[in-house]
Amino acid sequence: MSQSPEDDRTVLFPAHPPAAADDAQASSPALQNGTRLGEFEITGILGKGGFGIVYLAHDSSLERQVALKEYMPSFAWRAGGAHVTVSSPQNADSFEAGRRSFINEARMLAQFDHPSLVKVYRFWEANGTAYMVMPFYRGQTLKQVLTERGTGHGAAPDEAWLKALLAPLLDALEVIHQHQCFHRDIAPDNIIMLDEGRPLLLDFGAARRAIGDLNQAFTVILKQNYAPIEQYAEMPGMRQGPWTDLYALASVIHFAIDGQAPPAAVGRMLADPYVPLAVRHAGRYSMQFLDAIDHALAFRPDNRPQSVGAMRTELDLDGTGQRMQPVAAAPSTPSVSDPAPAMPSPPLARRRTALLAAGTGAVLLVLAAGSWLAYPARNPPGPMSVPIIETAAPVATPFSAATALAGVLAGASSQRLVTVDVPTPRARINRDRIGFSLHASHAGHVYVYMIGTRGDDFHLLFPNAIDGDNRIAAGATMPLPRTSWPIEAVGPPGINRFVVMVSDAPRDFSGAGLVDGEDFAAFPLARAAELQRAYTGATPLFAGVPVCQGTPCGSSYGAAAFVIEEVAQ
Repeated sequence: MSQSPEDDRTVLFPAHPPAAADDAQASSPALQNGTRLGEFEITGILGKGGFGIVYLAHDSSLERQVALKEYMPSFAWRAGGAHVTVSSPQNADSFEAGRRSFINEARMLAQFDHPSLVKVYRFWEANGTAYMVMPFYRGQTLKQVLTERGTGHGAAPDEAWLKALLAPLLDALEVIHQHQCFHRDIAPDNIIMLDEGRPLLLDFGAARRAIGDLNQAFTVILKQNYAPIEQYAEMPGMRQGPWTDLYALASVIHFAIDGQAPPAAVGRMLADPYVPLAVRHAGRYSMQFLDAIDHALAFRPDNRPQSVGAMRTELDLDGTGQRMQPVAAAPSTPSVSDPAPAMPSPPLARRRTALLAAGTGAVLLVLAAGSWLAYPARNPPGPMSVPIIETAAPVATPFSAATALAGVLAGASSQRLVTVDVPTPRARINRDRIGFSLHASHAGHVYVYMIGTRGDDFHLLFPNAIDGDNRIAAGATMPLPRTSWPIEAVGPPGINRFVVMVSDAPRDFSGAGLVDGEDFAAFPLARAAELQRAYTGATPLFAGVPVCQGTPCGSSYGAAAFVIEEVAQ
C-alpha cells in the first residue's frame, strides 16, 4: 500500500482545465460525466488521490458549481454503474474503516464555520461508498505559490507575509483544538491560497489515517517531513495534541523560508541533524520570529508550545487573521472555489450567562449568551448536523458541559440524519422570540440540550415539565419551542448553543445526574463531573440510556448542533 506521501489532498490543482469524467474513465474508476447524485451532476474531475476522487459538479437546486468528493480508495472498484465494492475480501475491513472515517471527517468539517477551514455543505452514504460536497474554491496551493516564486536569498516571503499567513491558520486550528480535534495532516499542498489572498486549510486525511491505523502502513498516512515523531507511534511522553499540528505548521513555514521541509522526524531520533532557522537565516527575519518557529519544531512534544495561544504569543501575533496580499507568482489556476471575502477572526469574548424561568401559565424561558465554540460573534455559524469526531489521544482537561455534549454528538449514528433550520439566527434582545425547526430522517424521541458561556447552566430543555410530547415521525418537521413554553431573547448579548438528539427509543438520563426542576431539568455540574470521572461505559454518558418496556430496542440516535446569537437592538 505504499504510495507518494503527498497524493491525497482534498483537491488537486491541475495546470489544465478539469478533465471530463468520461475522458478519464478508461484509466480510473471515476464516475462518468453527466452522472447525477441527487441534485448534483458530475461535470469534470478536479483531482484523484489514493483514497478519493474530487469532481466538479453542478448543484441544480442552488444553481452553483461545487466540489464533490467521493470515497474511493485504491483497492476499490466499480462493480457496475456507480456502485463501489472492494477488489478483495481481505480489504473489506480497511474499506469500511476508511468510509466511517471519511463520513466522520465530513461531519467535523461541517460543524466548523471559519474562513480558513474548508466548509462542507452536505455529506451522505450511497452506492456502497460516501460523498461530501464542498464549495468550489479558486486559488493555488501554498506549495505551488512558493515553488513558482522560487528559492534562494531574497526569494522567500518576508516576515510580514508569513505572519499574515500564520495568523488565520492559527485561528482556525484554535477552533478545532477546543474540541480535542487535531488536523494531523498540515502541509504546503493542504493549504490553498484563495484568489482574494486568504489561506484555507484543507484535507484532514481522516480516511487515510483510519486505514493506516488498521494496517500499520505509516508510509501511506504520514507526510514524513511534516509529521512530528508522535504521529509515528504513541508512546509515553509522545502523545498527540495541539503541539502536533503546531510542529506541522512550523514545518510549512520552514519550507517557505528554506525552500525545503525539515528533516524527517524519524531521522532526528538518535543524532538530530536539524540546524535551527535562527542560525541559518539570522538577519533575514527577526530572532523572535525564527526562535518561535524553531521552538515549534522541537523534536520532543513537551519541548514545543503547548497551545495555539502560546505560539501566537511567541510570534507576537494579535490573532486578528489579517488579510494577506498574494505572493508575486504566476497567475492562479482555477481550482475549487467559494468567493467569500477574507474575514478576521478575533477571539470570542467570554460572556456571563444565566438561565431564568418566570411567569404563570405559559413559561418564559430567558436564555443567556453561550460560548461553547469560538466563532466570531458577528458571524455565527448556521444550523449544523454534525457530531464532533476524529479525537486524538485524550488530554487531561477539566469537565465541562461542552465536552459532555461533544460526547453526545460523537455517539450519533451516520444513518440517523437530523437537521435544524433557524429562521432568525440573530435575535434582538427584548424584541424577538427564539425559534427553530428540526427535521429527522427517522422516527424517534426528541431531546434538546442547551449550555451557556460559563458552562454552569447545562439544561435539558425538552421534554420538560410543561411539555412531554417529544415524539417525531420519520421525515417529519417539528417546530420548537411550542406555545406553552416560548423563548424570548432578553440578553445579555452573545451566542446560545444547542444540541438536538432524536433517539430511536426514549432515554433515561438519571445515570448522568439529570435533576428535575420546576419547569426544566438540569445537569448539576459538580455531580456531572463526578459521574463522568467514574464512567467506564462505551456509549456517551450524557446521551442517556434507551428505555425499553419488555422488548429489545435499539440505542441509535441522530444529533445536530446549532447556535442562535442574541444581539442588542
